[in-house]
Amino acid sequence: MNYRRIIVLGIFLVLQSSTAQALDVIVARAVSVELADPIEALGTLRANESADLTSSITEIISEIRFSDGERVTAGDVLVALTNREQLAELASAEASVEEARRQYQRVQDLAGRGQESRAVLDQRQRELNTALARLQGVEARLSDRLIVAPFDGVLGLRNVSVGSLLTPGTIVTTILDDSVMKLDFSVPERFLALVEPGLDIEARSSAFPDERFTGHVIGLSNQVDPVTRSFRVRAEIPNERLALRPGMLMNVVLKTGSRQGLTIPEEAVLSRGRDHYVFVADVEEDTRVRRRDVELGARYPGFVEIRSGLSEGESVVIHGGFRLSDGDRVRVRAELERGQSLAAILAGTGES
Repeated sequence: MNYRRIIVLGIFLVLQSSTAQALDVIVARAVSVELADPIEALGTLRANESADLTSSITEIISEIRFSDGERVTAGDVLVALTNREQLAELASAEASVEEARRQYQRVQDLAGRGQESRAVLDQRQRELNTALARLQGVEARLSDRLIVAPFDGVLGLRNVSVGSLLTPGTIVTTILDDSVMKLDFSVPERFLALVEPGLDIEARSSAFPDERFTGHVIGLSNQVDPVTRSFRVRAEIPNERLALRPGMLMNVVLKTGSRQGLTIPEEAVLSRGRDHYVFVADVEEDTRVRRRDVELGARYPGFVEIRSGLSEGESVVIHGGFRLSDGDRVRVRAELERGQSLAAILAGTGES
């Protein structure tokens, strides 16, 4: 009789101990998200288009029509050179064209009535054509005395002054099309098969530490550098706010290997040697956890890819797992939602 009481008491104590030892845990669900294998690099920004504005002739500057850093549109006149002689030639050429046109029209009317020969009409046509050609030549020489914006963009600093003699090769200013920026960076040749036009990139600058600039690859160099064993990649980044400037250093992340992958918070993964495992729990009720071996894929900030061992929607222990063994009873205190911070949940539960 005493033995039976001892056995019953022992069973009761074991059950009571088992209930009392249910451990509090926090869990998170395995979710499928779009993943990419990042390639990191350093790149330098370039303007979409750039040009050094200069003159093709030697002449004195008579007028400057722009300010430092001004935004201009294609065709705006920026600098005018002395052109008094060409203006006189233009007036003479325009008068010659007008006279030649009147003579041609007069002879054309006479020839139509049979009062003038075809030869005379052809002669007047040649004179008109000659006058028009001379006028075009004068207009071309006049246009050489104007420096205009070749495209929409922002001007640099002015390097000349009114009255100075401008010679070919002297840079008046620079113009940049910064509506779109080009980003050049080098990638190791082992990634050559992964990089192609159209891939998305993400770039950051120390000048704007809280901003991310996105773009895409537009081209690759046609050779690999035999010294660095890398190849050049060019990406394009929209610059709507005009915050980016040529020459800036950018930290680039090139997103390759885009795919759907199963992920869990990195806190859920426990390791022993080269083996990795998690504890799977049922969040619907207090239950026992089951140890599950998993195969890891790529690691990302805050989470890790699971290649095998878990299914989407299963819950894994992310806090308290180091105290667990297979089959232990647990009590789920909270479930981490995607985007939540584990530290915030722990602060809410009073744990650390």
